Amino acid sequence: MTITRLDWQALKPDTDSFAEVLTTPTTHDDDVDFTAIQPRLCYGLEQFNQPRASSSWMLVKALEASEYLHLVAQLAEQYASPNTAAAGGRYVINGHQVTLHTALSPADDFAAKGDVVVADWIESEQLFGCVRQFGAELSLQPGLIHRANGGTLVLSLRAVLAQPLLWLRLKQMVIQRRFDWLPIDESRPLPVAVPSLPLDLKVILVGDRESLADFQETEPMLAEQAIYSEYEDTLQIAEESDMALWAGWVCATARLHQLPLPGDDSWPVLIHEAVRYTGDQQTLPLCPLWLTRQLRDVVAFSGSEPFTASHLTEMLTAREWREGFLAERMQDEILLDQILIETEGERVGQINALSVVEFPGHPRAFGEPSRISCVVHIGDGEFNDIERKAELGGNIHAKGMMIMQAFLMTELQLDQQIPFSASLTFEQSYSEVDGDSASMAELCALISALAEVPVKQSVAITGSVDQFGRAQPVGGLNEKIEGFFTICEARGLTGEQGVIIPAANVRHLSLSQSVLDAVKEEKFSVWAIEDVRDALPLLTTLPWDSEGQTTLLQAIQERINQATQQDARVRPWPLRWLNWFNHN
Repeated sequence: MTITRLDWQALKPDTDSFAEVLTTPTTHDDDVDFTAIQPRLCYGLEQFNQPRASSSWMLVKALEASEYLHLVAQLAEQYASPNTAAAGGRYVINGHQVTLHTALSPADDFAAKGDVVVADWIESEQLFGCVRQFGAELSLQPGLIHRANGGTLVLSLRAVLAQPLLWLRLKQMVIQRRFDWLPIDESRPLPVAVPSLPLDLKVILVGDRESLADFQETEPMLAEQAIYSEYEDTLQIAEESDMALWAGWVCATARLHQLPLPGDDSWPVLIHEAVRYTGDQQTLPLCPLWLTRQLRDVVAFSGSEPFTASHLTEMLTAREWREGFLAERMQDEILLDQILIETEGERVGQINALSVVEFPGHPRAFGEPSRISCVVHIGDGEFNDIERKAELGGNIHAKGMMIMQAFLMTELQLDQQIPFSASLTFEQSYSEVDGDSASMAELCALISALAEVPVKQSVAITGSVDQFGRAQPVGGLNEKIEGFFTICEARGLTGEQGVIIPAANVRHLSLSQSVLDAVKEEKFSVWAIEDVRDALPLLTTLPWDSEGQTTLLQAIQERINQATQQDARVRPWPLRWLNWFNHN
């Protein structure tokens, strides 16, 4: 049995170990080492820019936001090879005759400069340029493809997929290494014939998983030949050097956008919020969108000076309040007994599970307890999932129910069908339920109902369970714990309330200061378990199976025996002989 009552320090990321590196001024002044922060992406770009690279195409998995595109372009410039190809040229227009000559200088409009050009959205004229005619005067307008000639063009994959004709033209020109002038409007031909331009171009397409999957389906051969890499949105923190890298990245992002730098005392608060974003105490975000949002939002509280811990805490508190309307209304429903959640006393077959609520269009997920109930009666051994039968339960939830049943039947070691039927449901739930994060709670409620042993309502539980009863990690731990804590705090903390979580989830915790204070003062508890058998003594005060004392397993087996004997007594006398043979 492994039950750990977690100390308050385990409920937040460890920042004390990195205090020295976070307060060392030289750490924040160094240039960012992208080869350490993005090793795979840097290696991919190095291979892509080799003189004899295997492909002129590169696919980069990243969010299709301007910040990501420009970061990829910045790295591509660092690895760009000197432009030695005889590409580009100079157009000379004489009346209605256009000729192509060798470029006289890099300043010529159609000279191959070898630049890295980036665009998050493109139109045909913007990309390919155009032929303009004003009266008798002709002019050639260069496009992005000409600016990037001899270099690299970085594009959003979403923009490419949305314009199939534009993509086909671009692909053909890159493959043929020749730019052909085409009319913007196919119904109107070019006013003059314009010679084709030699083209030496590499293309980097940046997209998320969904866009990459669509591209792979559309262009399977090109996707297979392209060089692939990823922008990693998180950094694993194992040593002080890793933390120094992350701190340098934060400061570099602040300097790039001319935003306030973090003060020495603000790092623990920033890391605490960062861990809530990544969901892992040993992982910090490299997402430029997330970082710039924190830095921009704190400006209103700190001005242009380096922000302090109090500035950042005040900003985060104000943001939570500004986005907290729905969470407060849901909590009010519980406190006004419109949604029935008990946080004291005991109930047979009833347990408090933990859920994360996400409303479409709402920026913040929040946690709230969910009441799961189970009733059993004499029957044929069928376990009814009411959510599934009402078509409110998803496939993953149904899988969790079947795993839970398999564990129980194995533990009981019956040579015949259990003589009880059971019904389980999420009470006062009117929308679809999916996921297996409540399977451990459902199993405990079922055991309570079968054993007729009450469950403490002051303790909530979350976690998935496998067929052997082992507790498996689930998501949204911080929101779930804080949702239950808020209800308990509003009703008055007694020191008996707490939450049971899988031990594997401990590394995901980054709880609010109010929860930390309550745990520190022993008014609230968080227990970590490795097996459902560990949770049962906390919930019911009885162990699952043990020698020399009353157990839940014994209680269930005795009830099954009583039901079996009662069934035998009520049978017609000829069938009683059959029952005698079955037992002998």
